[in-house]
Amino acid sequence: METPGISNIGVHLETKPEPPPPPPAPPGGQGTSVSIGQPRGGPRGRVMSIDALRGFDMFWIIGGHAIFTSLHDIFNHPATAWIKTQLTHVKWEGFRSEDLIMPLFLFIVGVVMPFSFDKRFRRGHTRGRLYLHIVVRSLILFVLGMAAQGHLLMYDLSKIHFYCNTLQAIAAGYLIASLILLNFKPVGQALVTAALLLVFWALMVWVPVPGHGAGVLTPDGNLAMYIDVQVLGDYRDGTTYTWILSSITFACTVMLGTMAGHLLHSERTGAAKVLWLMAVGIACLVLGMMWGGWFPYIKDVWRGEFPIIKHLWTSSFVLFAGGVSYLLLAVFYLVIDVWRFRRWAFPLVVIGMNAIAVYMATQLFNFGQIANIFLGGLDRFMGPWTGFVHAVGAFAVVWLILWWMYRKRTFIKI
Repeated sequence: METPGISNIGVHLETKPEPPPPPPAPPGGQGTSVSIGQPRGGPRGRVMSIDALRGFDMFWIIGGHAIFTSLHDIFNHPATAWIKTQLTHVKWEGFRSEDLIMPLFLFIVGVVMPFSFDKRFRRGHTRGRLYLHIVVRSLILFVLGMAAQGHLLMYDLSKIHFYCNTLQAIAAGYLIASLILLNFKPVGQALVTAALLLVFWALMVWVPVPGHGAGVLTPDGNLAMYIDVQVLGDYRDGTTYTWILSSITFACTVMLGTMAGHLLHSERTGAAKVLWLMAVGIACLVLGMMWGGWFPYIKDVWRGEFPIIKHLWTSSFVLFAGGVSYLLLAVFYLVIDVWRFRRWAFPLVVIGMNAIAVYMATQLFNFGQIANIFLGGLDRFMGPWTGFVHAVGAFAVVWLILWWMYRKRTFIKI
């Protein structure tokens, strides 16, 4: 399976006159994960739940956030206040729903990798050709990240932020994860991922930072920030997010998705896949909370606490966000590909099949201005509904463009 959007390799347009047929359901049967390059395996058709989950993630970026936060302006209710809070990032330590969007993105990239790599080997691609493809794709994503958020299109060297965007985190995580995927079998991949989580923890806790010491996890005193400041200098984005050292754990998030991809690519029954996804998801959640210090009694017997901090992409954050991602994938896969309740997911699939296009478009253009042409004159009648109506209008503009691309089978692939 080759899934258009952020999870594909090669930049080009694919256009055909008719919409794609409904994807087939995964076949049943028993089996284990398929090694990359072998000519046998699990489902070769589209796994629709992956497109839908990617679309669900993108929905919050391209309009869902504005739609749901505006509800509090209308109802001013504790429930809407809670929703609005969940759609903001924690300042440093902790986790809210908004903090899942970026790691879910990386996770889905990993889910698709066993499918796309295996498909390329089936087509006769050599390992060297695939390595070249991986490097080129990573470079393209990195440059697109600079264009989206790094001020590249200002053409002013003094204002460029070199490493500061989700697409660049995907580029780094995908590059490292690809090397792991191509050089280790699934068990080895899991062991390497665990080792990287431990290495990142050890570096952050044991390596002293000049002027701060070892084990400092404050925004300006941690090792990852020190490395970013020393390497990126004036080309840093000025936030408390870290990037260079955190690339290690970006790769771990992608690898958690890759483990899920192996499972979906296997010949196990749909029910078995769902149970395994849920079991691994719960295990990751518990381990993340334990490592993050969310269980106070554990502190009395273990001193290895590593708080859940998205800005650092800590190992505990990887596990916790990965656990939520596993559970979401389990639900989507169960409903869409096992139970085959699919019609409700169509709007999400439309988004998910052109994720790279819509992400870049919403970063570079203001679709709210287009919606305002049609809705601006109604503002005096809408009162507290103004923000909600404009948010829905802006989202509708984006979705209709994506729907037109879907109908024309125009998919921008990276």
